[in-house]
Amino acid sequence: MKVIGLLGGMSWESSIEYYRIVNERVRDRLGGLHSAHCVLYSVDFAAIERMQAAGHWTEAAAVLRDAARALVRAGAEIIVLCTNTMHKVADDLGVPILHIADTTAAAVRGAGLTRVGLLGTAFTMEQDFYTGRLARHGLDVLVPEAEDRAVVHRIIYEELVLGVVREDSRQAYRAVMARLIERGAQGVILGCTEIELLIGQADSPVPVFPTTRLHAELAVDLALGLVDDGGAESLISVRGPDFR
Repeated sequence: MKVIGLLGGMSWESSIEYYRIVNERVRDRLGGLHSAHCVLYSVDFAAIERMQAAGHWTEAAAVLRDAARALVRAGAEIIVLCTNTMHKVADDLGVPILHIADTTAAAVRGAGLTRVGLLGTAFTMEQDFYTGRLARHGLDVLVPEAEDRAVVHRIIYEELVLGVVREDSRQAYRAVMARLIERGAQGVILGCTEIELLIGQADSPVPVFPTTRLHAELAVDLALGLVDDGGAESLISVRGPDFR
């Protein structure tokens, strides 16, 4: 079993889910008392959020780059950046990572879909680093209208990252998804790692793609060698120096 490196803390609420899913996946695959070989580096999200809001992405990348290098020095062989939004700086980490957008696109294409709605932070929904990467996989990506984007973003930062789950917010997300479906979305990507704390497949009449679960489970399958070498090579991206 290869060592999985979890670069988390953004927020720790969703990092807990990564840790849980990774270990449940190993248990389900190997049985008995098996659990994952993994290391976790958790950053201070308050500092990262301030950098996001100020547009200081270079500074944020430097923080995550140091964390990623620490994971490699600790023995991590597969690095998982436990956040969708901060994949904006994935190319600046300098170490190989399992990219969450590539993982998600593979799941969408595997389901036979080509047109999907995307929920996430405003950064993820509005900037090209994520939608553009999905498009390079042949996907037509729909994002909510401006008012709906503001609602989705606010609920993430004011509630979900604090572990607050409210029924009225669940209903708001359901309404946003319904409008995406009316516009032709065949499925909906839950493109923020905290969104799965609020909604799931039961909240949508079309398939949903939970990025946290997809990302964590694929990391385990790679760590256990359950994806062939050719497939694994195509899923690991952003190669850089070895910082051991």
